[in-house]
Amino acid sequence: MDLHPLERKVLEGLKKLNGSGTAEEVAEAGGVEKIQAERFGYSLSQKGVVDLQKKESQVIELTELGKKYLKDGLPENKLLKTLGSDSKTVPEIAKSAGLEPREVSAILGILRKNAFVSVLDGKVALTGLGKEAIGKELPAEKALVSVSKSEKVDEELLQMLKKRGLVNISVKAHYELTLKNDVKIEAGKTEQLLTHSMLKTGAWKKTKFRKYDINAPVPKVYGGRFHPLTIARNKIRRIFLELGFEEAEGPLVESTFWNFDALFQPQDHPARDLADTFYLKNPKQANLPDKKIVAKVKKAHEEGTVGATGWQYDWQEDVSKQPILRTHCTSVSARWLAKRKPPAKIFSIGRTFRNETLDYKHLPEFTQIDGIVIDENVTFKDLLGYLKEFFYRMGFEKVRFRPAYFPYTEMSTEIEVWLEDKKEWIELGGSGIFRPEVTEPLGITTPVLAWGLSLERPIMMRLGLKDIRSFYYFNDLKWLREVEL
Repeated sequence: MDLHPLERKVLEGLKKLNGSGTAEEVAEAGGVEKIQAERFGYSLSQKGVVDLQKKESQVIELTELGKKYLKDGLPENKLLKTLGSDSKTVPEIAKSAGLEPREVSAILGILRKNAFVSVLDGKVALTGLGKEAIGKELPAEKALVSVSKSEKVDEELLQMLKKRGLVNISVKAHYELTLKNDVKIEAGKTEQLLTHSMLKTGAWKKTKFRKYDINAPVPKVYGGRFHPLTIARNKIRRIFLELGFEEAEGPLVESTFWNFDALFQPQDHPARDLADTFYLKNPKQANLPDKKIVAKVKKAHEEGTVGATGWQYDWQEDVSKQPILRTHCTSVSARWLAKRKPPAKIFSIGRTFRNETLDYKHLPEFTQIDGIVIDENVTFKDLLGYLKEFFYRMGFEKVRFRPAYFPYTEMSTEIEVWLEDKKEWIELGGSGIFRPEVTEPLGITTPVLAWGLSLERPIMMRLGLKDIRSFYYFNDLKWLREVEL
C-alpha cells in the first residue's frame, strides 16, 4: 500500500500508543501537527488502515469573573455580612459593601430566590435562613469549586452560573484513531518529487513514486478579498469608464449653495429641513463660488431664466453659505457643470448623508451614483438608453421608467428594475434633463442628462439580503468569504 510520509508518521505514533489515541496524542507521539494527525488519519481511514471516530464533549470553563469570585468569594456573602441585623436601602448596602447599585439589585434577586432576604418599604432585611447562611459556603460557591476541578455540577446550578457570566459552556469535537490489527503495511521508501538529477541519471525508471489523490479533501484556504460593496463600486466604475465617462469627485462637507441652490431647489424646500439634512456648527460658513455664478443663481430663483418665472421670492446669500453634509452627489455634478464645456460625460460615486430613521432599507449614510451627459445632440431617449445599458450590465434584464417630479429636472423619471424572485418592480433612482434654471446660471446652454442612483439597494436585491444594515453592522465572515456578486 502506497503511503504518504505523514501517514507513516501517524502510524508510528499509533504504534507508540499501543494502537489507539486521540489526534492530539497521536500528533505528539508521531512528531506531527494535530491538523496533520486528523487529516492523514482520515486518509488512512479511507484506505482501511485506521478507524477514525469523531467524538464530542462538553467543556465547562470559568470566566475571568468566575475566577475572581472563586478567589475572593461571591458578592452574595459580602452582602449578607453587610446587612447583619439591620435593614438597609439598596444605596446604603452598595456603599457599605463597595458594590454598584445595579450589582446589588442583581444579587438581591438571587438572595430573595433563596429566601435569604426580604424587602419591605424599600428596605432589605435578612431572614432566618439568611442569618444562618452568613459565613457559610453557598451552593454557587460550591459549584464554582467543582467547575475549577472539572467535577460534575448540578445542571440547574450550572445554567445559573452561565446566566451570571461566571462560566462558559461549549461543545468541542475531537478525533480518536485506532489502528486495525489485520492490516499489513509494506515497508519501503517512496519518493514524493521527480528531480532533475533523477531525469539526468535515469534513476527515475527504478524509483517508486507516491501516488496522489486529487479528490482527497483538504482544508479551505481563504485569502483576502474585497467587500461586496467595494466590488460593486469597482464594477460600476468600470461600466461608466467603458461607456466613455470621466470620474469626478467633490467634498463631503458642502455648502447649501451647491447642494440645493445651484440645483434650483428653493430655500424653503422641505428637503432642506433639519429632519432631512445634517447641518454643521463648524465651520460656521462655507465658501461660495465666483460672484457672477452666485448672481445668476440668485436671479434664476427670484426671476427665472428665459421663458421661466423662477420661484418669485427673495433669495438669501447667507442661507446658501450654510455648511452641511452633502445629501446627494448631484452637488458634484453641479460643481463640474460650472467648469466643463460640452460635450462631456461625467459620473461620481460617493458617500451621502441624510437624517433618515434607521431601518431595514434606510441608512443615514449611503452611497450614491450620479451622472451627467452634456451634449447639444442628446435627448430624453438617450437618457433612457444610458440607464438601460447601465442596469443591463449590472445584471438587471428588465428596466422600466415611471414619470416623476424633481425640482431640478424636466422631464423627470424614476427607474425601476424587475426582481424575478420577488415578482415585483423596485425603484432604484431618479433621472431627467436638467432645467434651464440649473444649467444656464452655470454657463451651459445645451441639454444635460442627469441621474442619481442608489448603490446599496440594488446590491442588496441582487444578493437576496433582507436588511440593508447587513453591509455595515451584521457582517458574517462566512458570508463575506462565499458571497458572489
